Amino acid sequence: MRRAGVLLLGQRARLRWVHLILGGALFMPFWLVGTVVVAPFDDGRSAFGGDLGTQFAAYAVGLPLAAVVSLFPLTRPMSVAAARALCGVAADRFAEGPARGRSDRARTAGWFVLHLGAGALVSGATLAVPPFAVSLLLLPFWAGLRASAAAEFWALDRTWVRWACLPAGLLMLLGLAAVAAATGAFLAGRAQRLLGPSPADRLLAAERRAAELAVRNRLARELHDSVGHALSAVTLQASAARRVLDSGSARDREFVREALAAIEETTRRTVGELDSVLGLLRRGDDEAELAGPGLGALDALVRGAGPRVALTVTGDLERVPEAVSREAYRIVQEGLTNAARYAGGARVTARLALHGEELEITMENPLTGGAPVARPDGGRGLLGMGERARLLGGTVQAGPAEDVWRLAVRLPVAGGPARKGGAR
Repeated sequence: MRRAGVLLLGQRARLRWVHLILGGALFMPFWLVGTVVVAPFDDGRSAFGGDLGTQFAAYAVGLPLAAVVSLFPLTRPMSVAAARALCGVAADRFAEGPARGRSDRARTAGWFVLHLGAGALVSGATLAVPPFAVSLLLLPFWAGLRASAAAEFWALDRTWVRWACLPAGLLMLLGLAAVAAATGAFLAGRAQRLLGPSPADRLLAAERRAAELAVRNRLARELHDSVGHALSAVTLQASAARRVLDSGSARDREFVREALAAIEETTRRTVGELDSVLGLLRRGDDEAELAGPGLGALDALVRGAGPRVALTVTGDLERVPEAVSREAYRIVQEGLTNAARYAGGARVTARLALHGEELEITMENPLTGGAPVARPDGGRGLLGMGERARLLGGTVQAGPAEDVWRLAVRLPVAGGPARKGGAR
């Protein structure tokens, strides 16, 4: 009994009943138009004053009109929103956005007509059955009702009929609930077939998901390069300053001052970059262009890396397009990070040269602390540089050359808008 009660009057059944009544309300304008159409064939009387056949004739006229209206683009999003909230079907079973192809529009029209048609019938029964059933339940106890003309017409004033009205009224209410529950379950079963995603919708969703993952990967790479470099540079400078302070040599105070200044500048710059990337994450803007420093910020990057880094620039870097400038900055940043980790404080030389339509980046440091390529623990530095270069159509070569570790990057700079600030 309890299970039957849940099936007939549980929360899911009630929500589906509301969904059907919503369909009946949406069908009302089409039914009213139908009454105007059938009125001339019923001696000019409207369906309100006609018999049941006239009302069903107006119903039959309204269904094709609903099918025509369902072809509008907003029909499917509206239907999906209502079905998702009220039909008890998992949200991921529905398609997103307006219907695109002919098949999608036909399925949407089928759902719209089915929803409105079934909803109109259930809504009409919901309005008509409960008052009549309640009257039957009250008949044995209400003498005035038994004396009415309607009761006399239906022979409800007889004693045995009077008491038979009690189970009849209850059965009518239970029957209405059963019909509404069954109709709601029928609609829910057809929801995925008629409002579910088509192969084109699934392909579009997969492309959208791939774009979202690509943006997240780009953001993760920006965080890795920016924060990773900052931590490496700050750690190196702080360690060097501590060793100098421990030695107690007054002549090295200037070195300590430079190291602390480099730490301050590196952390300040990194906090700004971190705010920019996290701002994109908070907005969730998949189409946003990742703003970041370009080659114009190389001087600050080198100062933050410490006095053991020598930078040489050849050519007018203001000609480098903005996108290439950002990626080139990140490549130099990652190269300095690797040098800080593996060069053991040795001198690092960085050269940027713009030759024609190609930007060359070369970085070298002695092989005193190992090589980045030898890391077996999943480090992403060299992989990230390779990805950045390949996206721009460039190349990356990294490895030992004689007694130094050399990073050589070539990036094409032909086409694209010039960046907004050049390197000093």
